[in-house]
Amino acid sequence: MSDRSTRRPTPPDLQADVLRAGYLAGRLSVREVVDGVYDRIAARGDDGVWITLVPRAEAMRRATELDVLLASARLGHAGPDGLGPEPGTTAGTGPSLPPLFGLPFAVKDNIDVAGLPTTAGCPDFSRLPAGTAPAVARLLAAGAVCVGKTNLDQFATGLSGTRSPYGIPSSPFDPYMIAGGSSSGSGVAVADGLVTFAVGTDTAGSGRVPAALTNTVGLKPSRGLVSTRGVVPACRSLDCPSVFALSVPDAYRVLSVMSGYDEEDPYSRRFPGLGSPAPGVAPRTGAPRAEVPRAEVPRAEVPEPVRPRIGVPRADQLDFLGDAGAAAVFGVGVGLLADGGAEVTEIDLGPFLEAGTLLYGGPWLAERYAAVEAFLQTVPDAGPADPVHPVIRAVLEPGAGITGAEVFRGLTRLRALRRSAERTWVDVDMVVVPTVPTTYRIDAMLADPIRLNASLGRYTTFANLLDLAAVAVPVGFAAGLPFGVTLLAPAGGDELLAAPAELLHRCSGLPVGAGSHSLLLPAATDVAAEILA
Repeated sequence: MSDRSTRRPTPPDLQADVLRAGYLAGRLSVREVVDGVYDRIAARGDDGVWITLVPRAEAMRRATELDVLLASARLGHAGPDGLGPEPGTTAGTGPSLPPLFGLPFAVKDNIDVAGLPTTAGCPDFSRLPAGTAPAVARLLAAGAVCVGKTNLDQFATGLSGTRSPYGIPSSPFDPYMIAGGSSSGSGVAVADGLVTFAVGTDTAGSGRVPAALTNTVGLKPSRGLVSTRGVVPACRSLDCPSVFALSVPDAYRVLSVMSGYDEEDPYSRRFPGLGSPAPGVAPRTGAPRAEVPRAEVPRAEVPEPVRPRIGVPRADQLDFLGDAGAAAVFGVGVGLLADGGAEVTEIDLGPFLEAGTLLYGGPWLAERYAAVEAFLQTVPDAGPADPVHPVIRAVLEPGAGITGAEVFRGLTRLRALRRSAERTWVDVDMVVVPTVPTTYRIDAMLADPIRLNASLGRYTTFANLLDLAAVAVPVGFAAGLPFGVTLLAPAGGDELLAAPAELLHRCSGLPVGAGSHSLLLPAATDVAAEILA
């Protein structure tokens, strides 16, 4: 654990369009940006964020290659004076540059990146993968620069960020507070200006809880929209690669690259896809993209609701565990949505909450155990020398005793709860909930690791069980700590959430991440008008 009295420097502005505009205008080079990333990482020392870094020289070679491409693109799109863009093009949108050009990013260390070990937060489990996970390969092909692999709760089991032998990443806003998990390092890396975006995973909320506690955006796609091949399973049927970013448009830009059907992934699904959003503009809900050549796809018009209908849980179903500040922030978020034109309707969250209890209190614990069963059997509890974190062992091992009868009873109960939850979507287009009910000090979490961790998942654990898409958005601060809300929609509704989420984030007035930089405004549209159009 690092010295928690060390004050962190103000992060630079790494929003995607800030970097892209700088590249196209000649104010920045990819080498300068990547070099600065490594300087900041080195200056922070052992902060618990990283498990493995891409060697600096390797990252700089990648940056140099991209700078060569940049020079060619700038020459090819220069105007008559050799400086500005040529007529008909806009700085930052030159067609010669791939969509994620020069953006530094991090990958949670339960996802394969060729040349780097995959540890899943357990040194003895570490292996060198034969290749790169398809989701990450897509990012690299789109011009992004991988910096390294980030810390996580071991085997992606936890929401606190305190269950790793590689250290504990702390809140960017208070070194004694948790940063959330299991994608703890990914959330902190984005908030503290070490990368533009990070890839996490989200089974029970691991892509949303850290976002709430680091003042970043956490985008959890529909299950199967992004390939899970090359991801160490946590709960295979529920796992989702996720995105951490400084803004909603940045998160959707990354998702538009990562998403796509993978016939080699048995859990991949064919969804209407995401179009590539223009820089700085959240994509509208619109026509689907099928996994066939675009020329063969008829693009039917899909009408958008005049006003988004957003469901809010009944007051008696909102529990903030006595945290009045977190409750107040949620109220602000609902108010901002209503002020932005949403039609707010009270809903019954009961079926959602009950479904969430099945993840660790039902047969899905057996699926978690199955994911690492072979490894656990090779390393029986060895006391202090046990490579498996004691809390992780305590959580997972009961899964070995779950019977087939219990599995089928659980599946039947989930079916019933899904049917009850489906009635909600007759009256609303999406649901808004707090992302977390409260937060905790690191020492408190270490003293009571299972009960406090479970409380963090009250509003997150049901999403994948009920087959929902979600995006966690910052809204405000209470007692110096960030809180936010999560918008949820049925699977395939990923794009539907984009515009309301962007509007909410913009209207919050918050700076991005842990810095003082303002959220970049949409360049070519007013999102409020988009919602009400």
